[in-house]
Amino acid sequence: MSDLAIQVENLSKRYRLGPHQRYRTLRESLTAAIASPLRRWRDRRPMTDDGSPGLPSPVPRPSQFSPASSVSGQPSEDGYIWALKDVSFSVKHGEVLGIIGRNGAGKSTLLKILSRITKPTEGRAVVNGRVGSLLEVGTGFHPELTGRENVYLNGAILGMKRAELERTFDEIVAFAEVEKFIDTPVKHYSSGMYVRLAFAVAAHLEPEILLVDEVLAVGDAEFQRKCLGRMSEVTKEGRTVLFVSHNMASVARLCTSGLWLADGHCAYWGSSPDAINRYLASGTSAGLAHVDLRKAPGWDSQRRVILTSVTTRTIDGRETSEFRTGEGMRIQIGYSLSEEIFAYCQINILNVLGERVMTLRTTHAQPAMKLASEGILECIVADLRLVSGDYMLMLEIGREFPHVEWLDCVPEAIRFHVSLGDYLGGVELTHGQGMIAQRSSWSLL
Repeated sequence: MSDLAIQVENLSKRYRLGPHQRYRTLRESLTAAIASPLRRWRDRRPMTDDGSPGLPSPVPRPSQFSPASSVSGQPSEDGYIWALKDVSFSVKHGEVLGIIGRNGAGKSTLLKILSRITKPTEGRAVVNGRVGSLLEVGTGFHPELTGRENVYLNGAILGMKRAELERTFDEIVAFAEVEKFIDTPVKHYSSGMYVRLAFAVAAHLEPEILLVDEVLAVGDAEFQRKCLGRMSEVTKEGRTVLFVSHNMASVARLCTSGLWLADGHCAYWGSSPDAINRYLASGTSAGLAHVDLRKAPGWDSQRRVILTSVTTRTIDGRETSEFRTGEGMRIQIGYSLSEEIFAYCQINILNVLGERVMTLRTTHAQPAMKLASEGILECIVADLRLVSGDYMLMLEIGREFPHVEWLDCVPEAIRFHVSLGDYLGGVELTHGQGMIAQRSSWSLL
């Protein structure tokens, strides 16, 4: 038996741009199959002069899935986009591979090919072992069914046998923390309860190879910690795992190797720390003091743009991306609103692994601001206490009244560098001694 769980050779996937290409979910395909006989009968009826249907026509309309409009057609290269292009790598049994890259880099497409959800355009992917996929948490849940019924339905969709589900049912319910509501239709669940139950089912799969696509970004902080714990258990059991995430701390913690995808190409494949460092060093905002956020990648391609720009300055107003511990910092955030709202704005300072170091929020110091039209919000940090290193700003804005509503977010809006200098008498903090510098005085009593 080969020691390779997955072997990918020159893998490529091409999609057609524009409205001609249409990919359906399983539910849509089943609905279309049921409706198609009626649609074909209706479409074959010619219209008479008065607009009423006549006898069936012997010549049907061309189908929207005819060869002329399929992906296999060749109207022009300009009409296509390569989601993946000539990607090659291999994963050994028991290895945990972290797949990183910006939105649209091809990460999810790669997992869908490995899961046999879609076919590659070129190249091949050989998978040796039973595969379990955590790609779209909650797919297959029916709102009218109870939590109990959805556990069995969703488990079956994911490939679990009934004996497996019966054996792990109590663990799944306990993991999701929905014991009191397990016999209630899930349409009455909160979004958090729905996600917890869906992930709990998927997390109790027992495949040889597990494909995970950013499912740890859901739920509250406590549930995310539980999910990470479950992932750690899976990796310790010696299963092969491919883990897609934007959380670099999770990738560094869980993964032994890393694959960095950029614009559908393999930019780097090797050790996890090297992949993370190369990816983070490639940021477009590195070394910039001003970034136009209107074209910045958000959580997804459908981002509603409200945050328009970000600028980092010294206290005296000079644009810069270089700061010193103990000195001040100004952060200016441009916004554009189509209505007047009471809003909050939040700045999350992240380290290079994506871990949140501190949070700055308008409502920490004052009531919600009334914002309208276009303008600039300024946050002043009088005494920056960060230790030496590179940091990122994650920006958020939302409505505060009459109810809290998240409106826009840019995860990696801009980067800046901090030098500790002589803040601690010229002594640098070593790895593991924290991210906040604090002066102190000592005496012998």
